[in-house]
Amino acid sequence: MSEPIRAVRGMNDILPDEAERWEALEDRLREWLRSYGYRNVRTPVLEHTALFRRAIGEATDIVEKEMYTFTDELNQESLTLRPEATASVARAAAEHSLLYGGAQRLYYIGPMYRHERPQKGRYRQFHQVGAEALGFPGPDIDAELLLMCARLWDDLNLSGVRLQLNCLGSAAERAAYRKSLVAYLESREKDLDEDSRRRLRTNPLRVLDSKNPHMEPLIAGAPRLLDALGKESLAHFEGVQAILRDAGRAYEINPRLVRGLDYYNLTVFEWVSGDLGAQGTVCAGGRYDGLLEQIGGKPAPACGFAMGIERLLALVADTRERNAPDVYLVNQGERAERFAFRAAEALREAGFSVIQHCGSASFKSQMKKADGSGAPLAVIIGDEEADAEEAGIKALREEREQFRVRLDRLADAVADLLFGEGEDKEKR
Repeated sequence: MSEPIRAVRGMNDILPDEAERWEALEDRLREWLRSYGYRNVRTPVLEHTALFRRAIGEATDIVEKEMYTFTDELNQESLTLRPEATASVARAAAEHSLLYGGAQRLYYIGPMYRHERPQKGRYRQFHQVGAEALGFPGPDIDAELLLMCARLWDDLNLSGVRLQLNCLGSAAERAAYRKSLVAYLESREKDLDEDSRRRLRTNPLRVLDSKNPHMEPLIAGAPRLLDALGKESLAHFEGVQAILRDAGRAYEINPRLVRGLDYYNLTVFEWVSGDLGAQGTVCAGGRYDGLLEQIGGKPAPACGFAMGIERLLALVADTRERNAPDVYLVNQGERAERFAFRAAEALREAGFSVIQHCGSASFKSQMKKADGSGAPLAVIIGDEEADAEEAGIKALREEREQFRVRLDRLADAVADLLFGEGEDKEKR
C-alpha cells in the first residue's frame, strides 16, 4: 500500500463544519465593507517577483526569506505566490488606470502565501481581507479606515482589541532619522541580538520592531522617529487623532511601530489583542503614498489595511452554529421519491434551503438525520402523500402537531411556521 498523500505543511484543509464558519464571517465582512462604499477587486495569486521586490523592499523579511518564488520554465520568468495583496491591488490600479475617473475604495478577500514556521495564527497559506483607499490624500481617509475597523469589532462583539498608532513621516524624514538611528545602534552593537545586527545593515528601522525582550531597554533608549518629523507630517498625524478623539475611539501612540514593509509612510497602525498569544496583531495597515509610482504607475496617495481571517475566527465566539437548512425532506416509497423532487424544487423556488434525503433508509433513520441536520422542519412524503399530491410537515424544534398540505400550499405553510402567520415572507 502506497504512502498517503497529505496536505502541504502549513496549508490546511477547511472542512464543511469549519467552512460554514468561514462563509458566515466572510458574508459579514462583505456586508461591512460595502456599507462603507468599498467595492471588490480580485487579483491573481501569482505575480511577477519584481512586483514584490520593488514594492515590499529587497531588505524585508518577506522578500528575503518568506516568498514562494520559482522560475516558470516555459517563459523563463520569475514568479511568486502573493505574500500580501496591497502590491497586487496597486499594480491592478496602475495597469487598468482605475484612478482615471477619480478616487477608489476597494477591498479583497483571499489566500496569501509565506514560507514561515507554522504556528497558531500563522500558516503558510493564510487568508486576508483588506481595504485599499486609493487617491485620497487627507487624514480623513486614514481615520475612516480606523473607524471602520472599530465598527467591525463592535459588530463581532470583540473586546480587548486595542489600536496602536505611529507616524513614519516622509521618505526624506525617514532617511534623516535612519542616520541617527544607525549611529545609536552602532554605538551599542555589542548588545544587539543576531537578528538586529543583520537588520542594522539592511533595514535598521525594523530593529525597533524586535520581539526579543532582552532588546527592550536598548530600543527604549533609541531616538524617536516622531521627534524627527516636520510640520506637515505632524499635522497629518494630528488630523487622524482629532477624528478618533471626536468619535470617542481610544488609541495609544507606539513610537516603535514601524511595520515590516518598505512602502509605508505617514500613518501606520496595528489593532492588537491579548487573546492571540504571540501572534497578537489582528489587523494592520497604514498610508503608502509612493507605492503606485514605485511600481510604474502615476503618483497617487493611498491608504489601507489587511486583517487575517484565521485570527479573526480565533477571536469570534465559537458558537458552532451550523448553516442549517430550512427543511429536511424525508421520503419513503417509489412514488414518494419521485414526488419528493417536485416538492423540494417548489420549496427552493420559494427561497428555502432544502436537504432532500437520497438513498434507501428507514423512516426512523431519515428522521434521525433530519433532526441532526439542524433543520427546524421536516417535510415528510410517503406514497400515500404522493398519490394525493400532498406533504406532511413536522416541526423538529418545538411542540407542534404534524399536518398535511397540498403541494401548491407547501411553501406558504413552511413560511408560516418559520416566520409566523401573516409576517412578511420577504424575510426568507
